[in-house]
Amino acid sequence: MSNPAQTLALIGAPTDIGAGSRGASMGPEALRVAGLQAALENHGLDVIDRGNLHGPANPWQPPSGGYRHLPEVVAWNQAVFAAVLSELQAGHLPVLLGGDHCLGLGSIAAVARHCHDTGKTLRVLWLDAHADFNTSGLTPSGNLHGMPVACLFGLGPEPLTALARLPDGRNALTPAQIRQIGIRSVDAGEKRLVREQGLEVYDMRFIDEVGMRETMQRALAGMDDATHLHVSFDVDFLDPELAPGVDTTVPGGPTYREAQLCMEMIADSGRLASLDIVELNPALDVRNKTARLAVDLVESLFGKSTLMRERPGR
Repeated sequence: MSNPAQTLALIGAPTDIGAGSRGASMGPEALRVAGLQAALENHGLDVIDRGNLHGPANPWQPPSGGYRHLPEVVAWNQAVFAAVLSELQAGHLPVLLGGDHCLGLGSIAAVARHCHDTGKTLRVLWLDAHADFNTSGLTPSGNLHGMPVACLFGLGPEPLTALARLPDGRNALTPAQIRQIGIRSVDAGEKRLVREQGLEVYDMRFIDEVGMRETMQRALAGMDDATHLHVSFDVDFLDPELAPGVDTTVPGGPTYREAQLCMEMIADSGRLASLDIVELNPALDVRNKTARLAVDLVESLFGKSTLMRERPGR
């Protein structure tokens, strides 16, 4: 880490409001049971668990106007936005414990606001099997956990795009600020939109062809001391053979060593300043296997390594 004395703040968001299956609401507790706080403290980090945010229950209704549970998704993202921004303003590193990935909107919107207010340059690494760049016109499900990146680009329902809008009227994200890694499931219409918007996507074919090392070198290129690096880690980024405890498994994800290298190279950058861990569904897991793996990988994000290594360029 660039600042080993920095305090990490764990923020639970126990909801599956944006997902197509129930169970991600239990994700924060599964990560706690897997020993996340103790694991990070064992690496000399100061960790505060803020407990869980509160929001509306999941009404489990069909889509209305193209979106499922829009008012409830807005409420949860407003709570996440306020909590993450508060921790950033206090000088802490927020770690959002989801919950489904619709919450990435509130988290990244808060980080974008903080970068706007402090003059930092935002870089987002979106580790996921899915691009999450759908709109209501492209997906029949209406599930908002498939739309957060589009909403951060200003493409989506006004209550969510407004939350992500910066004080100067710009959208929270632009194509230059985000790198998507591990993608292997994109809807047909979503593919066209991703191409039109110019997103930088390192899908699994790219990783297969050039390797994780080259992929991460490209994804991390161009950062400097003014960069705020945010990692949004959807657990379905991992191959389901390793991580069965997710709602939307897609075969062919990164291996254990590829995932570890990804996390270790992020740690080597020294720029990590905020983190989401989302879409963990203990109801679909095997003896909390996926949560324990997520904790293992997050340890690597914060500097766990086999040997003492010099950071590149240091």
